[in-house]
Amino acid sequence: MTYSPRALISPTFLRQPPSEVVSPNERKILKLIWRQMGISRSELTGKCDLTQQSVYRIIDGLVERAILEMGPPKAGAGRGQPSPTLRFNSRYAYSVGISVNTDTMGICLMNFSGQIVATDNLALDGVGMDAALEQAGTIIAQHIEQLELDPDRVFGIGFAIAGFRVSGTQYNAPLPLHEWSLVELGPLLSRRFSRPVWVHNGANTGAVAEAMFGVGRYIGDFAYLSFNYGFGGGLICDGELLVGGNGNAGEFSGMFHRDESPDRPALQYLIETLQKNGVDVPSISYMRKHFDPTWPGVDTWITRVAPMQARLVNAIAAVFDPAAIVFGGQVPKELAVMLIEKSTSYDQPRYGVYKPRPKLIVSDVAGDASALGAAIAPFKAEFY
Repeated sequence: MTYSPRALISPTFLRQPPSEVVSPNERKILKLIWRQMGISRSELTGKCDLTQQSVYRIIDGLVERAILEMGPPKAGAGRGQPSPTLRFNSRYAYSVGISVNTDTMGICLMNFSGQIVATDNLALDGVGMDAALEQAGTIIAQHIEQLELDPDRVFGIGFAIAGFRVSGTQYNAPLPLHEWSLVELGPLLSRRFSRPVWVHNGANTGAVAEAMFGVGRYIGDFAYLSFNYGFGGGLICDGELLVGGNGNAGEFSGMFHRDESPDRPALQYLIETLQKNGVDVPSISYMRKHFDPTWPGVDTWITRVAPMQARLVNAIAAVFDPAAIVFGGQVPKELAVMLIEKSTSYDQPRYGVYKPRPKLIVSDVAGDASALGAAIAPFKAEFY
């Protein structure tokens, strides 16, 4: 039987009769409010294809269910009856994001408004899957208790793992995560945490975090490059993640022949290069925290990967034509700037005119973007 997190959602969050969390029109309204938190009720009518009566009725229903809260009207909003502003009720629900990379597990606890209420990090070096999940469960429970949250208001868990999707909730992860590979993670994790679990590729949840909290606030179409132990990414079109027919859109490493793999911009190879040059960098997390652009080997690695990166950036521009390409994942910001400076365009002018190119931008998301995107994934899947 196909695993579905939706089937495991607590009746507490379902509409009456209990069949769905929100209706299509309610989702439409919630999505508009997310994009412009504090929008007035009267402003909503002009932004959707619903009548004023329908908008007001939907909002009243969402307020009654405590999903939305009404605030004071905007100052200087004009003549007539003042219209209340709208915002999400942050206490309505909570979600947990768990991101598994090759060396660390990131944990993010988020409220319904998208605000981070707690984060944590667990080193995975030498820690097996079962032990890591046991520790994660303990950490999550401790945060819920310390923050005095109602456990029944934890809507679900978003889980992100480095690796490509095989089928269902099975992913094929890099060698350090072999124990996590080729198992149905959805049912396993749902039983473990007694919550519905939405499973994604970690680069995709990083792209979702960028769409919801980073450059996506002002750019609707972009490609997200996720520099991790391996190398992948995600595609955001009109604010939504493109997953593809097999769930692997954005697996940019597939663009390179296996003989070229060591020359793609995967951070495992940068660490190898640094260690060969006498720089003691034990992990990607350490490198991100302590990165020094003057380390011997950094320039060598950038020069080596530059041709592959150029091929990738130009292919994305030609096929997807995004407004921007975001350099994210676990890459240190200084290193991302250096990679952008080395990027070259294949374009040739026609009649002296070049076609528009995507802007190359360093990620605007601080912290563990993959865990952040995983945390908002349950809300985005069911509410907005």
